[in-house]
Amino acid sequence: MANVVLIVLDSVGIGALPDAAEYGDKDAATLQHVCENVVKIEWPNLENMGLGKIDDLKGLSSSTQVKGAYGKLNSQTIGKDTTTGHWELMGIVLDKALKTFPDGFPPEITEDFKNRTGHDFIGNYPSSGTEIIKKLGKEHQETKKLIVYNSADSVFQIAAHEETIPLEELYRVCEITRDICEKQNIARVIARPFIDEDGVYVRTQNRKDFSIYPPGKTALNYLQEAGIKTIGIGKIDDIFAGAGLTQKIHSKGNPACIRSTIEALQSNAGSFIFINLVDFDMLYGHRRDVNGYYQCIKDFDQALPDIINALNNEDILMITADHGCDPCFTGTDHTREYAPLLVYSKHLSQEIHLGTRESYADVGKTITDFFKTEAPIPGKSFLSDIKI
Repeated sequence: MANVVLIVLDSVGIGALPDAAEYGDKDAATLQHVCENVVKIEWPNLENMGLGKIDDLKGLSSSTQVKGAYGKLNSQTIGKDTTTGHWELMGIVLDKALKTFPDGFPPEITEDFKNRTGHDFIGNYPSSGTEIIKKLGKEHQETKKLIVYNSADSVFQIAAHEETIPLEELYRVCEITRDICEKQNIARVIARPFIDEDGVYVRTQNRKDFSIYPPGKTALNYLQEAGIKTIGIGKIDDIFAGAGLTQKIHSKGNPACIRSTIEALQSNAGSFIFINLVDFDMLYGHRRDVNGYYQCIKDFDQALPDIINALNNEDILMITADHGCDPCFTGTDHTREYAPLLVYSKHLSQEIHLGTRESYADVGKTITDFFKTEAPIPGKSFLSDIKI
């Protein structure tokens, strides 16, 4: 039995969506700008899968002979968040924006936070995570007050030094805060632990996301109910609050998630394996590090042959994104963009152009279609287009 593998390259968008100006992202284009600002692009495996044919990407060929399918995905959901992007991929399209707080969280939320968690806080304004711990880290350690901040996304972030507030306590606080956010229609809480190295505060790999539950059944739920094993790797469990997942593998960082993906392929058949690779977004996009972003894609490209070699003859590999985070754009927030779509299977012997799809949800619809699972979710399957 065949596996379907869906890898989400977190934030690797491919150009501004038609409504991007409404989000202040009119000229955002993550992949285009990375290609334009690096001397030489060396992503041969992604190029061979058709990445350079989706859009004009400097340094990538548009005439490479491809054995696979490629296109890009429009987004119908309101927002440009990790949670909403992944939800749309699995068939949840939001027609109402999750709440954001450009002026910080109001007293009705912060007082509830203090009363229920037993912790006071400092901060409470939009900020880059690396900047706010640099600014408030010392005060946090002296007072033991948690650092609370947000961004343009629907998110409540809580930073704490691992020696000042133990991880277990930080996670407990985030669990409580998720309940507060559920009532306030805030997408997720993020635990942002940090340490100091030689007098400099740095974030650790112990980040953990606490998303609210999806507002309805996703492709994951329908697959699981039909007896299909669903495996979430990396942040997937956090993003869906565990809903619809049979197995949860909490690998941290791209290399560990890629290893877990290969192991899952080698030990499973007839399963849906869903992976989030967060490093593009977390380490480079938000920090506006274009060279680091390029290298991160190159590292993934170099790992692709190992993933492909782990595929059985019937397995399908899909690669896409959940939003953009253009490292050459203004600010430090996500950007509203198309998601690239690459599809590979050893059965695909010809080049297939999937065009511009109407919704990220086409991915979830195609996956449930492949597993012959009845799933009343939005989206249009492209299974017949790839003739598998």
